[in-house]
Amino acid sequence: MKIAVAAEADDTRVAATPDVVKRYVGLGAEVAVQKGAGADARITDEAFAEAGATLVADGAAAVADADVVLTVRRPTAELLAAMKKGAIVVGALDPFGPEAGLKAMADAGVAAVAMELMPRITRAQSMDILSSQANLAGYQAVIDAAEVFDRAIPMMMTAAGTVPAAKVFVMGAGVAGLQAIATARRLGAAVSATDVRPAAKEQVASLGAKFVAVENEEFKQAETAGGYAKEMSDDYKRQQAELVASHVAKQDIVITTALIPGRPAPKLVSAEMVRSMAPGSVIVDLAVERGGNAAGAVAGEVVTVDGVTIIGHRNVPGRIAATASLLYAKNLFTFVDTVLVDKEAKALAPKWEDEVVTATLLTRDGALVHPKFGGPAPSATSAA
Repeated sequence: MKIAVAAEADDTRVAATPDVVKRYVGLGAEVAVQKGAGADARITDEAFAEAGATLVADGAAAVADADVVLTVRRPTAELLAAMKKGAIVVGALDPFGPEAGLKAMADAGVAAVAMELMPRITRAQSMDILSSQANLAGYQAVIDAAEVFDRAIPMMMTAAGTVPAAKVFVMGAGVAGLQAIATARRLGAAVSATDVRPAAKEQVASLGAKFVAVENEEFKQAETAGGYAKEMSDDYKRQQAELVASHVAKQDIVITTALIPGRPAPKLVSAEMVRSMAPGSVIVDLAVERGGNAAGAVAGEVVTVDGVTIIGHRNVPGRIAATASLLYAKNLFTFVDTVLVDKEAKALAPKWEDEVVTATLLTRDGALVHPKFGGPAPSATSAA
């Protein structure tokens, strides 16, 4: 059983760390790592070698004859061409991205596992890359905002006078939003947050932040039994928009975190709201790669609009690549260890019918097999 890790063409993270390499070796695997693969995550080739990996000169050599290929992004055409048919590719494969990339993986004959599709079930929590990486993105968003904000964050009482705490507003109280709230609170900011789910109110309050929402009867009924938000009436949307707009105008820092899988990011901060903020205020848009939550946000850039700095960094977890790689690599190892390997035989033994696999498998045997992305209906894949 051979497991391969190549250097990423467009990411600072790496799909394995020395710690998980030791674990893969313990499972009976031979691990090949491309030289320099961990450089941007502060992992040396020597560290990989000491953990038991074999270092190879280039990505194609690393993945050649590999049974499992671990990746952060979709593999390049060059890497796909070097893989053997039947290889299992595990990573963040952007299933909602360009369809040509999905077809390329199918045509290459690999079994492509998109970890973003991991079901939200208890046994899969330790495999959930969206949660681990969003957690870090929420943290880094506050750090990025603090870097460009030209005032102190916490309240300071000095002999020369009192410095008021910066006001931070977090829009969206999911994994990233809750971590942003916690981080801003640790820095001493006066924090508030909003979310369309009533259950979020308690989570926000538990972190010491103020919840901002129109809390009428419709809001109280705005969640399904499964914990998802219901579609709100136009009247409620209008009232909520007015409340949020008036609140944004008073904030120093706004962090937006709203993403909907497979759809453009919802617009939360309008151009008028940006103009209402005081000069020197900061907006961090964590959804910028999907179109952005804030008007004026530009993917990959930090821009100033009407005196407001709007931060639109791509790949925010990759800005703290060492920590992001540590968590990401553990997510992937747990998946491989749980559903791809027979630990007694120390051999590759994919559990194709496991719910974790069926939920994440995009391609297999030269075809798209996931029903959401052009594959057959679930009943037709049961014997695949």
